[in-house]
Amino acid sequence: MSHSVPATAAEVTASIVSGGVIGIVRTTDAAAAVDLTRQIWAAGVDVVEVALTTPGGLQAVETLKAEVKGGRILGAGTVLDAATARLAILAGARLLVTPTLVEGVIEVGRRYGVATVIGCSTPTEMLHATTLGADLVKVFPASLWSPGVLRDVLQALPQLRLVPTGGVAPDTAADWIRAGASAVGIGSGLTKGDDPAARVRTLLASVRDARAGA
Repeated sequence: MSHSVPATAAEVTASIVSGGVIGIVRTTDAAAAVDLTRQIWAAGVDVVEVALTTPGGLQAVETLKAEVKGGRILGAGTVLDAATARLAILAGARLLVTPTLVEGVIEVGRRYGVATVIGCSTPTEMLHATTLGADLVKVFPASLWSPGVLRDVLQALPQLRLVPTGGVAPDTAADWIRAGASAVGIGSGLTKGDDPAARVRTLLASVRDARAGA
């Protein structure tokens, strides 16, 4: 991946698809969110979203903004409306992630050239979000789906770029990628255990192997 910082929505989207993983940070306070984001970046996952359900989430994004370098991407997650989307962008987010189909967030992302990953749970919603201009579609919660169902949907709607999230674990990520997912979103599974860096390396390798057909 390039050492330059992705700036445009297209560049951010390409980086997400290239890396195959969005790290999700959801914690009890801003300081913990900053620390966990740094850990995930250091472990090798370039794309991290800080969920705004975290108290002080926007503050965490603003703190981390200065550390965006070397291909890293900083996003805001659980963005529920256009006003919050704009605040997240002003704080430094280059990626907006929603749990549901929020048309206003897509509109703000397009206006400011910031990538969007829009949460949907049905093929109808997914196609609608894509038509409105969402860069990627978050399949949420993925625990209600399966890789086989995702593959079936993509056979009918191959234009969708899907990111299953919610119930995806490091040891199941490759199954989703093989089914056609553009990337996966993973939260606490990235940092569990004594050696999160090794866990992330194994995850990223499994994603690469899945794409290579291994």
